[in-house]
Amino acid sequence: MKKPLITVIMPAYNAKDYIVQAMDSVVRQTLAEGIELIVVDDCSTDQTVETVRGYIEGFSEKKPLNRQIRFLQNASNAGVAQSRNLGIRNAQGAYVAFLDADDWWETQKLEKQMQCIRETGTVLCATGRELMRPDGTSLGKVIGIEQEVSYQKLLRTNSIPCSSVVLKTEVAREFYMCHDELHEDYILWLKVLKKYGNAAGINEPLLKSRMSPGGKSRNKMKSAQMQYGVYRYMGIGRIRSLLLMCSYMVHGILKYL
Repeated sequence: MKKPLITVIMPAYNAKDYIVQAMDSVVRQTLAEGIELIVVDDCSTDQTVETVRGYIEGFSEKKPLNRQIRFLQNASNAGVAQSRNLGIRNAQGAYVAFLDADDWWETQKLEKQMQCIRETGTVLCATGRELMRPDGTSLGKVIGIEQEVSYQKLLRTNSIPCSSVVLKTEVAREFYMCHDELHEDYILWLKVLKKYGNAAGINEPLLKSRMSPGGKSRNKMKSAQMQYGVYRYMGIGRIRSLLLMCSYMVHGILKYL
């Protein structure tokens, strides 16, 4: 396969029940250009490794055009940020996309995002999402995204779901992800928008976001502490951070109504 246009980075930890659906949603994308999927296992203790290797074996026998899968493993449990960073370092595509192993995409997602990126010239594009139960059925809740997301808007609420993002690879490598104990993806988006300007949004639920009970953001008190930590990490003073927290809490309530 020629050099792919997009490298999809999928961190995986104990994801055997969901990861096949996630991988299927990548290789079945309608994007005509090449797609590389990098799965990064973070020392899973279930059958994730066997599941992924079995999928790759069957996938390789089909010899699909413009699609390839690579499997990487962390030497020790490193967390989601470092797992994604390993994928970023190894990406061959001009753009990287992120997809958690328990989420999945509509088939036209990457095609629509690349069209948007070409039209707007932005370095980052995100989409809306539909919230799903752990069993994969819809919760009947769609969370949209604005057509343009500025740095100031993003400070008030993190409207960019990680599993929806397509980002220029050279920009991802300029910053990488950090601070797993905070919202590591949110920090990256803020850094990117602060330097490169607005992100583009496609207000369609092209991402299906599974609401796993153990997710970091499901504990609202912990999530609020992490949010405040992001503001302080970004160099924002205490008073403004508290004011932004008020906006964050209001948006958080409205988001899930």
